[in-house]
Amino acid sequence: MEGLPEGIDSKFRYVLLVAKRAEQLVQGSAPKSKSKHAKPTRMAMEEIEKNQVKWQLTPPEEETTSLETE
Repeated sequence: MEGLPEGIDSKFRYVLLVAKRAEQLVQGSAPKSKSKHAKPTRMAMEEIEKNQVKWQLTPPEEETTSLETE
C-alpha cells in the first residue's frame, strides 16, 4: 500500500477504521466484495482502500465535570 486511502487523514484513523471493520467481519458481517484474502484484517483493509466502507467523523463531545454541574 502506498500512502493512505483517499479521504483518510491519518495513519491512526486508518488503523481504527480497519480494526472496527475487521471486528464487524469477525462478528459475522458480510464482506462488501469478494476478496482473495481470508483474514478479516486484510479483507477490511481492501474494503477501505476501495472506499466500500462508509464512515463519518463526528466532533468530540464535551465532557462535563462534577464541578461544572454544581
